[in-house]
Amino acid sequence: MTRFELLQLLVGQARTNGFEFRRWYVGKLGLPWQSARQAVEMLAAERRYYALLFSHEFASRFWKAGETMTFQVPTQSFTRRMKDGSIGTVKRKGYTRRSAREDAWLYHLKEMAAAEEPLRYMRRYLRVEDDLEEEAAVLVNETDE
Repeated sequence: MTRFELLQLLVGQARTNGFEFRRWYVGKLGLPWQSARQAVEMLAAERRYYALLFSHEFASRFWKAGETMTFQVPTQSFTRRMKDGSIGTVKRKGYTRRSAREDAWLYHLKEMAAAEEPLRYMRRYLRVEDDLEEEAAVLVNETDE
């Protein structure tokens, strides 16, 4: 998925929740409005998407207060002390998590600021067709074994 396509999906989800993209684009960036496609292309091409991602207006609409959020938690592995005193490696499969918080957008802004790649962080909160196909392939492989 390209940066442009990802930004288009992010803006689309926020607009569904009431985000006024045109007003934000003209007001915050001070650029003339031509079309939504051109605006997203400008954000993607000139790396101005950071202004969008960290905008309180965008974040508060993307993560609606009190709404149940669905996101993917990646596969993890770490070491820890076991009951018998030995050091072992724990491996956890990735899973889908659901959560509801009133100030979810503030939490996510903090997490996104700490993340190495904010767009990759945002990608976890989009359920797109590619993810569904990958999950179906994993389920088919697990049942074959």
